[in-house]
Amino acid sequence: MPAKRQIAEARGRAAERRAALWLRLKGYSILAMRVKLPVGEIDLVARKGRLIAFVEVKARARRDDALGAVSVQSWQRIARAAEAWMGQRPKFADYGWRYDIVALAPGRLPYHLKDAWRPGLA
Repeated sequence: MPAKRQIAEARGRAAERRAALWLRLKGYSILAMRVKLPVGEIDLVARKGRLIAFVEVKARARRDDALGAVSVQSWQRIARAAEAWMGQRPKFADYGWRYDIVALAPGRLPYHLKDAWRPGLA
């Protein structure tokens, strides 16, 4: 793997760890990190009460850039992965679920945008 790619990968992992810590501080349990399925990937799977949040983590120089960094195509891949993940876990069949973003920017607290996307609306 080229050095540039390794650096980006390490930064991504660090951002995901920061986001997971932030969510834990907000009362979420982290069920999974860096989920890779044939249909897509999920950065974090978190649970709070009877709600599952599929969380995309983005780190950019500015928070607004991080919030805008997820394309509709990316959300669609995340949604396919979320459906597959939920399908493999019948114990969560009666839980609600949504798609969130945690945006990270230097010198700022993480920003958790709940219900950031819904299938069919974008």
